[in-house]
Amino acid sequence: MIAYLRGTLLERTPGRLVIDVHGVGYELLIPVSTFSQLPAAGQLVSLQVYTHVREDAIQLFGFGSNAEKALFEKLLSVNGVGPKVALGVLSGLPAPELAAAISRGDLARLTAIPGVGKKTAERLVMELRDKMGPLQAAAEEPAAHLGGAAEEVLSALLNLGYPKALAEKALSRISAAMPEADFDTLFKECMKKMA
Repeated sequence: MIAYLRGTLLERTPGRLVIDVHGVGYELLIPVSTFSQLPAAGQLVSLQVYTHVREDAIQLFGFGSNAEKALFEKLLSVNGVGPKVALGVLSGLPAPELAAAISRGDLARLTAIPGVGKKTAERLVMELRDKMGPLQAAAEEPAAHLGGAAEEVLSALLNLGYPKALAEKALSRISAAMPEADFDTLFKECMKKMA
């Protein structure tokens, strides 16, 4: 099972990307939320991966955060929801809003997602309503930055014991102000900001 991939982004289109990992190109299907976080082609990217195995195919689904992947897996547990429908549902609403809509039983919000009819929305609410508490909280956490030196800096800060939310907030502000900064510069500026 492939659970995580890190490599160079070769191609990106809404719904699909190809990552080069040590000379092997992996095709992943992705939700719109992950696509919007991707760096430009040629940049380093890291994704959480769900491997779906069928008799006739092996498909990889990529996500920008653990919360999105967990929500995707919960959607797959619903009777009648396959990977394509689950990906469509995740693409129709950001993860925190989707988890909240399921928790509240908001059928109108769920049926507004393309490809989700009334019966599917009712099944999502009936089967997942009580399971959304931890996922809703996790989905509200900011997704990790997906590329370049910023990802390395985030990893270094987490390894040093800084809280994820604090590290991501500092890194987000600094990388927005210094988009071309290298690892050393970003790391030093983050350390200053969090000191």
